[in-house]
Amino acid sequence: MSSLADKTSPSSTPKRSPRSRAPRTPASSSEPFPASSATPGRTAASNEQLKEQFRELRLPMFREHFQDLADQARRESWNHPQYLAELTRLECQTRREGRIQRLLERSRLPRAKRWDNFDWKRIPLAVSRQAESLRDGSFLDRRENLLVFGKPGSGKTHCLCALAERLVHKGRSMLFTTCGLLVQNLLAAKRDLRLEKTIKHLSRFEGLILDDLGYVQHSREEMEVLFTLLAERYERGSVLLTSNQPFSQWGQIFKDAMTTAAAIDRLVHHCVIWELNVPSYRLETAQQNRRSSSPTNPGPQEA
Repeated sequence: MSSLADKTSPSSTPKRSPRSRAPRTPASSSEPFPASSATPGRTAASNEQLKEQFRELRLPMFREHFQDLADQARRESWNHPQYLAELTRLECQTRREGRIQRLLERSRLPRAKRWDNFDWKRIPLAVSRQAESLRDGSFLDRRENLLVFGKPGSGKTHCLCALAERLVHKGRSMLFTTCGLLVQNLLAAKRDLRLEKTIKHLSRFEGLILDDLGYVQHSREEMEVLFTLLAERYERGSVLLTSNQPFSQWGQIFKDAMTTAAAIDRLVHHCVIWELNVPSYRLETAQQNRRSSSPTNPGPQEA
């Protein structure tokens, strides 16, 4: 007779072998986009939830196109990164276009003065080539100024606005204003004790376009606030300026020899200078219009 110890010994009870499990293989990101296996009701609920989440995350292109792109991904066998990359591309493109549109509106650039409708062949070749090189905007990073001189009608304003338009499309913040309007706003700000705040607001723009300096005579007080602005922007932001007066006549603009010298010194320290010694475009256009509208002389008539 066997003992109780023999009946309960470990060797007498067979051991169970553990059930073997195959390792789970994670889904590869390169696999084709899977077909939806959810019921229509659950799919609609999930889509609505995603829309609300995309709205909360402020991803309008995701919210608008995620389902259409999912259908396209299944048809064309996209993998998951391809699907996500296309959604992200649409979102980034829309945000970039929206930002450029906001920069254009804030710039106050004349919409009619664009790069593609400026006649670059009228101006000196060296200037047009330099304009091409400035389109990358690196001079704004260096806080360099751009000064354009020429007679009325030579294309100074259009030339600067065309360059500024290209810079805005590269995401640069620009602001266009005439000298007359700017000094009036600065003088009003000074009287209201807001001059420092106004100059600080202007410092947000990488490039400040100051058009027609010297075209209209201003008072000494107006030129003092303009000099204050130029001094504050020195090596902090670029000034793009047009003038029909050479430096030798700027004493008539700033009303004081010392202020004139200080203003010129700050502008030319880091700057590019263009001289547009060309005839007036408006005068040439008017002459061409008169010639085209004048009646042609009749030829000799036969007897």
